[in-house]
Amino acid sequence: MSKSGVGARAKRKEDERFLYGRGQYIGDLRFPRMREVAFVRSPVAHARLKDVVIPGHLRSSVFTARDIAGVLPLKAVSPLPGFQVSEQPPLVTDKIRQVGELIAMCVADTRAEAEDIAAQISLEYDELPAVVDMLDAQKPGCVLVHDTVKGNVYVNVAFDGDIESVAKTAPVKVTRELRTARQVMSPIECRGFIAQWDSRVNQLILHGATQFPHVVRTGLSLVLQIPEIQIRVISPDVGGGFGYKAILAGEEVCLCWLAMRVDYPVRWLEDRREMLVANANCREHYYNITAYADNSGKILGFDAKAAVDTGAYSAYPFSAAIEASQVSAILPGPYSIPVYRCNTAAVATNKAPQLPYRGVARPGVCYAMELVVDAIAREIGKEPHEVRAVNLVRPEQMPYDNITDKHFDSGDYPQLLRMAVEAIDVNAVRARQQRGEKDGRLIGLGMSIFSEQTGHGTTADGKRRVLYEQAFARLTPDGRLDIRAGIQSIGQGLETTLAQIGSECLGMDIEDIHVKLGDTEISPYSSGAWGSRGMIWAGGATARACQELADRVARIGAALLQTDLKSVVVRDNGVYGPNGNVSLRDIARAYYLAPSELPGDIDPHGLEVTGGFTPTRITGIHTGAAHATIVAVDPETGGVEILDYVVVEDAGTLVNPMIVDGQIFGGTAQGIGSALFEEMAFDKQGQPLASTLADYLLPGCPDVPNIRVFHMQTPSPYTEFGIKGVGEGGAIGPGAAIANAINDALKSLGVEICEIPVTPRRILHALSTQVRRRA
Repeated sequence: MSKSGVGARAKRKEDERFLYGRGQYIGDLRFPRMREVAFVRSPVAHARLKDVVIPGHLRSSVFTARDIAGVLPLKAVSPLPGFQVSEQPPLVTDKIRQVGELIAMCVADTRAEAEDIAAQISLEYDELPAVVDMLDAQKPGCVLVHDTVKGNVYVNVAFDGDIESVAKTAPVKVTRELRTARQVMSPIECRGFIAQWDSRVNQLILHGATQFPHVVRTGLSLVLQIPEIQIRVISPDVGGGFGYKAILAGEEVCLCWLAMRVDYPVRWLEDRREMLVANANCREHYYNITAYADNSGKILGFDAKAAVDTGAYSAYPFSAAIEASQVSAILPGPYSIPVYRCNTAAVATNKAPQLPYRGVARPGVCYAMELVVDAIAREIGKEPHEVRAVNLVRPEQMPYDNITDKHFDSGDYPQLLRMAVEAIDVNAVRARQQRGEKDGRLIGLGMSIFSEQTGHGTTADGKRRVLYEQAFARLTPDGRLDIRAGIQSIGQGLETTLAQIGSECLGMDIEDIHVKLGDTEISPYSSGAWGSRGMIWAGGATARACQELADRVARIGAALLQTDLKSVVVRDNGVYGPNGNVSLRDIARAYYLAPSELPGDIDPHGLEVTGGFTPTRITGIHTGAAHATIVAVDPETGGVEILDYVVVEDAGTLVNPMIVDGQIFGGTAQGIGSALFEEMAFDKQGQPLASTLADYLLPGCPDVPNIRVFHMQTPSPYTEFGIKGVGEGGAIGPGAAIANAINDALKSLGVEICEIPVTPRRILHALSTQVRRRA
C-alpha cells in the first residue's frame, strides 16, 4: 500500500508543466523547413462540383481530388442490420454535401500565405436543394444526400413491445415532442496535425492532437494503403477532446499524403471558424414520446419515436449508427420499465457530420426521459422525485438486466436520489416558491437521474471495438517505474491516476513513477480515450502489469534477503522480510548492474512486463448520478440564473477523488452550455448561422454556479479495485435538470418548453404564445 495509491487526493503530476506554460501542443511544435496548409472549403451545402479553377502560377502549390486519386475514401461501417454505408473522400470528387467540405489543399511557407492562395481559387458547381431538417429528410421524394443511402436513413434501430395492450388500460398518458439543438464541440485547442516522411527509417510520422493514436494509424494504413509499421502517430499534450479528437478525417489524410511526396514537414492547425462551421457538430436529436403510467406514477409502458441528425457523412470510425443505436438502447435509463417500444432513425442531411460528443447520446436521452417523468408528475399531482422513486431499479435487484438487455453491475439509484433530494432541500424550495420573490422572478426546482454505461469493450451498435487493454511497466536500473500505455490523456489526469495505480501495486512514491502516453512506437495497441474507459481498462492493465512486476521484485528481494518468498511483502519502496528489507533501488541495481549478487534461478523474464486487462463483463460498467438544481427565471427578460446545483455521483472506487471532482465540475459546465446557451442553427440553404464565438455562445464563469458534489462509492464487481468510469457523467444530467427547473418555475403560467437550449428567446416566445392562447 502507498500514501499516493488508490484513493489518495494526489496532486496532478502533469499540472506543473501546464500551469507554468510548458505544455507541448501541436501549435508549439516546430520542425526545420516546415510548411503550412490551408484548405479550400465548400461555400454551399449541396452541389455538383464541375471544376476547381487554379491560376497557373499557383498550380504547384494546390492539390485537388485528381492529385490524390490513389487515396481511398473514409468508410465507417456498422454491423447493425440494414446499415447503409457512405463514403467520405478526403477531397470532394464530384458532389459537395456540406458547407465547409474539403475541396483543395494549399501549401505555403505560412498559414497566411496558404490562405491567400486558397482565396484565389474559384469553384464551378451546380447547386442542389439542401436537406436541412431531419424529419423532412425522411419524407418520400426528398432529395438524397447519398445515392447509396436510400430514404436518407443510414439505419433504423428498433425495440418492439406490446404498447397497444398497455394503452388500453393505463389510467395516465402523457405525450411530449422534444428536441435538442445541434451543438459544436469546443475544446480550447482545435484539431491540428504535422506530417513528415522520415526517409532514414522509411516511415510516415504524424504528430496529432488525437484521442486514439493507434486507431488513427490503423485508419491511415487503410486509406493510404501502406503498412502500419511504416506509420508512427505521436500525440503530444491534447487541449481537450470530448470525442472531437476521436476521429480520423480528411485533413490529416491529406497532410499525410502530401508528406509522403515532399521533403519537408507540413502542418495544418484548425481555426475556430473551421471547427464551428465545418467539423465539430453533435447532439441534434428529435423525440416523440408517449408514456403510460398508473396513478402512483409507475411507468407501465414507454413508446418513443426518435431521430438523430447525423449530417453528411458517417464519421470514421464510430459510424452514423452509434448515436441512434445508443438512443434506442439506453432511453429507459435507470428505470424498471416493463413494456418498451422505440424506433430511432440515423438521418443524413447536408450538415457537418455528427460526431460522438462527451456522453454520446446520453445527454439527449436523459433530457427526453427526465422531461417525460416530470410531465407524469404534473399530470398526477406528485413531486417529480416521488415518481422517480417508484420507477428506479432497486439495489437488491443488482445485478440487473433491463428491458433493452443493459446489464447493471451494481449501484443504488434510490439512494442517489434521496441524497440529491436532501442536499437541494425540496421542502425549503417549495416554501420559497409559495412566498414569492421580491424581484418578481420565478423559482424552479429541477432534477434528473441517469445510468451511464461506461468502459464498454463492445459499443452500443454491437461491434466489438476492443477485447483487452495493455500497459507496459518497467523498473529502471535506478529503481524508478516507467509506465507506458496506448491510451491518450485529453485532460483527465491519466499521468497521475495511472501512476497512482503503480504506486498502489508496488508501494512506490508517485514522484518516482513516470507515465508515457500517446506514441504508437513505444506503447501497446489501444483503442484510445473514449467511453469513460481510461481507468477501467488502462488502469486495470496498469495494475496487472505492476502486480506481475511486484511479484518479480518480491522474488529478487527474497533472494537478496536470503528468506522465503512467502515471508516477504512489497511496500514502502522496498521488499520487507522478517529480518530486514531491501529497497527497490537496490533490487534494480542488483538485477541490471550486479547480477553476480543474485542466485542463478532468478526469473529470466526480467523487470519489464506487458500486462493486459479485460473487465469480467465487456458490455460496460454502469455508474449513475442524480442532479438537482434551483433556478430563478425572469418572466420579463427570459433570463435564467442558476441559484444552486447539486451532483450526487457513484463512480465506484475513486482512484483520485480530486480528479473525479474536476471531471464532474467540467462536465457539468458543458451541460449548462447544452441547457442554456449552445445552438448551431442553419438556414434553409444549409448555411450554418454561427461562425465565431460571438454567435455561438459558450457558458462563462458567471454562468456556472458553485457546484456541490457528493459521492457514493459502490464498487463494481467486474473491474480492478471496483473502479467505474466518470469522465462523461457530469455532462449528462444538466440539460434535463435545468430544463425541468425552468418548466417548474413557469408551470404557474401554464408554460412548458420542450427544446434545449432554453434561451431567453424561447422563454419569451412561450410566454407570449400562452398569453395569446388565453386571450
